[in-house]
Amino acid sequence: MNTRRILAGAVVALAAAGGGVLANHWLTRDSDAAYAAQPDTHQGAVQQLWAAPVTSVDGKPQSLSLLKGRPIVVNFWASWCGPCVEEMPELSQIQRDYANKGIQFVGLGVDSEKNIRTFLQKVKVAYPIYVTGFGGADLARTFGNNAGGLPFTVVIDAKGNIRSTKLGQIDPAALRHTLDTL
Repeated sequence: MNTRRILAGAVVALAAAGGGVLANHWLTRDSDAAYAAQPDTHQGAVQQLWAAPVTSVDGKPQSLSLLKGRPIVVNFWASWCGPCVEEMPELSQIQRDYANKGIQFVGLGVDSEKNIRTFLQKVKVAYPIYVTGFGGADLARTFGNNAGGLPFTVVIDAKGNIRSTKLGQIDPAALRHTLDTL
């Protein structure tokens, strides 16, 4: 009887481990190529980005269309998203490293104005942060983020072409490689 319980426990453990491996593979299967040049299949998304209603953390309406003609890195994030918060120092460093090349990073907070303002009082970020509210998730979907997950990063070249997208935390080396090709 104990042998059956041990075997049953082993089968459950193996099934759980296998499920974890499959889930990890599914979630990260494109991570190595995530920043490779991709065909621009979501061109309308860039136009929607320029027209998106965003505000500063002080509640003042802003226009992302002012960034047209520049290479930009758009990072969709939220203050309650652990991986988003974890990658912000690295994004800030990369922004500082590439600012002299004219590359602008922008954070789009898929969160409330109050939460973002409170967060930014504690954490310093080297790039502008705008509030999209939960409508930012819909905007991220136009770029191909069908899962609606965060963080989600999009690299757009100066001509308005989507050069890469990445669901999940950035791979700093891969992002730098993409930025070097702009």
